[in-house]
Order: sequence, then C-alpha cells, then structure tokens
Amino acid sequence: MVTPQQPPRPELEFLARAEVTLDEVLDLGGTPHGRRRIVPITGGRFEGPRLTADVLPGGADWQILQSDGWVRVEARYTARADDGSLVSITSRGVRHGPPEVMAALLAGQSPEPSTYRFRTAITFETAEDSPDYAWLNHVVAVSSALRRPDAVVLDVYAVR
Repeated sequence: MVTPQQPPRPELEFLARAEVTLDEVLDLGGTPHGRRRIVPITGGRFEGPRLTADVLPGGADWQILQSDGWVRVEARYTARADDGSLVSITSRGVRHGPPEVMAALLAGQSPEPSTYRFRTAITFETAEDSPDYAWLNHVVAVSSALRRPDAVVLDVYAVR
C-alpha cells in the first residue's frame, strides 16, 4: 500500500567548525577487520553559533583501512564547553577518494578537499542539567571534513 504522505525533508543547521589536533598515527597493521590505525587526539576547538568548546587531549580516532580503499573512522573524544560542561563526542564515518589521493592522505599530505569524500555522523552526550548544552543529547549531527597533516577540520551540522 502506498501512502500519499511523504516524510519531511531534513534540513541542516550549522553548529560549529571544529579543528581537532592530532598526534602521530599508530599503525597496528593488518587485522582481521582491515589495517587498523589509531590517531591520538591532542586538543582543538569547536567554534560556532551553537557550540563553543575546547577539545581535551585523550581521545582518538580508530580507523580501519579496508581492502577496497575506503577508510572507516570512529573518533571518540571529550570537549569542555565554554560554560564548563563536559561533552562526549562520537564521530563515525568514511573517507574515500581516488587511489592517488588516498595515498597522499596516508602519507600525511593535504590534497585538495574536493578530491575526496570525508563525512561523519556525530552524536553528543552531556549532563542532562547542563543549562547551555543539554539539547546536544538529542541532536543527530553530520559533518563534512578535511584532513591536514596535524588536524582534522569538520563543519558540523544538526539535522533538523
């Protein structure tokens, strides 16, 4: 049975630009799931109309380089918002492009961002009584990102 109703089209609301600084990549090598790389997070900052926070050191991005050339990313880290609230951030996504672009990224170079796709889905967790940021607990967010040798830059959007 076909219904004439249509689901509403989602809209994106810009939350912040994040620059997340990174340490040296730890390459575990081939595993049963693919080539595992761990990229320690050393700091950074979210700056935007809805979210301003410092990224705390101690998180990491656990990457899997698949045999088909796709990279699966899963970053978990914590930020301290400007009001003092702690925010746990989980960002899962993919990075892919032509083989020469992916090789340049793996070599620590910064190819033109339009030559590869780097997208993530982001969830947030913070205290329910956080006066300025409790709303993040109910946000589905997405990002478009680029990789630099020492950082990842993400434009983060709430899906409305």
